[in-house]
Amino acid sequence: MAAGDRRWLLRLVIAFAFSQAAVSMARPAVSYRALALGADERAVGVIAGVYALLPLFAAVPLGRRTDRGRCVPLLAVGAVLIGVGCGLSGTAGSLAALAAWSGVMGLGHLCFVIGAQSIVARRSSPAEQDRNFGHFTIGASLGQLVGPVAAGLLVSGHDGAMGRTSALALVVSAGVAAVSLTCLRRIEAPLTPAAGPDGKGKRSGQGRQDGKGKPGRKSRPPRPGKVSVWRILRTRGVPSGIFVSLAVLSATDILTAYLPVIGEDRGISPTTIGVLLSLRAAAAIACRLVMTPMIQRVGRTVLLTVSCLLGGLLCAGIALPVPVWGLALMLVALGFCLGVGQPLSMTTVVRAAPEEARSTALALRLTGNRLGQVAAPASAGLVAGVAGTGAPFMMLGVLLLGAAGLGVRSTPRDPVPAPAAPATPTPAPAKALEEPPVSAQERRDRR
Repeated sequence: MAAGDRRWLLRLVIAFAFSQAAVSMARPAVSYRALALGADERAVGVIAGVYALLPLFAAVPLGRRTDRGRCVPLLAVGAVLIGVGCGLSGTAGSLAALAAWSGVMGLGHLCFVIGAQSIVARRSSPAEQDRNFGHFTIGASLGQLVGPVAAGLLVSGHDGAMGRTSALALVVSAGVAAVSLTCLRRIEAPLTPAAGPDGKGKRSGQGRQDGKGKPGRKSRPPRPGKVSVWRILRTRGVPSGIFVSLAVLSATDILTAYLPVIGEDRGISPTTIGVLLSLRAAAAIACRLVMTPMIQRVGRTVLLTVSCLLGGLLCAGIALPVPVWGLALMLVALGFCLGVGQPLSMTTVVRAAPEEARSTALALRLTGNRLGQVAAPASAGLVAGVAGTGAPFMMLGVLLLGAAGLGVRSTPRDPVPAPAAPATPTPAPAKALEEPPVSAQERRDRR
């Protein structure tokens, strides 16, 4: 593939958009399916938590495996697990089975995301990481924008049809996940063949030859298993990247779950709430399209810190009794700020982690995300029950302000551009070659 060819990234974004759309479509459909099976609010919460809880134990082993091998097989396994989890959730006849298949879907999503992020990290030069991670997360935003709308169009609770329509939505989401399998060709960098003495190709970098053409000793790549999780977590930049990602994802999840509660409390129609959430997702997409110019202008650390700071203030502002148009403006600005956090937290973790353990570090970041998806809704529910419907947004404001403080203190600073080297003086033109000395006899002959 030619240098600078980014078609692999476009295919990866498309595949991620389909897999994320399938998950974003299936998760609300699972809740409706659970209600149709007789679940109460607590049971729905448990089923939703299983989706995030199971991947907590699988993230690090999957990251270790990805550090040692190729990523596309993990993407394919993830897409298959998402499809299986979605499809069988639609046929589940009990809450226990529904929870189990929801966990399979969550495990598949984890596999897909770890493999996809690892491909972006491997195929992007340091100068391209921010841009490529930003474009990569556009796929997630597109899926989050389309999936819930599609689920809402398919699921209907009229005349007791919720059980049938929610099952239909889950089966359709399984088909959407299957589409992502068609986009996985030529995403991962091909192996560079190096002909050995027997004429067979080798993996690039695994062998060498000395000057006499004889095969030399193979260079052993570093074993990622030797890099402990504790060492990765102690590396400056990794904890801040994990915490920023956790805070941003928690804000997105709680905003999606509790904005309808705010709407119900203030008399805002569900249709208007859906439009407001779509505005937030669209603003996140717009943010990621202009990520590179913003980083070039203010720097990665400043942009990450300011976006978390403004996001925290805007989250706290949602708790105030503002009109609908004011809420719309706040959500657009909030979506723009939250759109910064995910791709820059990926870049922060990738640049800070040891090179031989980048996939493991990204898996730890995803573990933090899943932990936030389990703990944040539960905490928000407790806070809302004690202090009212606006309290979860105040809690999110504090969480994002903490992420801003941790980011400015713990994130490695952007490298300072090296001063321009002094101009090398232009060497004086060489003097014309003088004529070789001639003997006296030759001089007399010339005369």
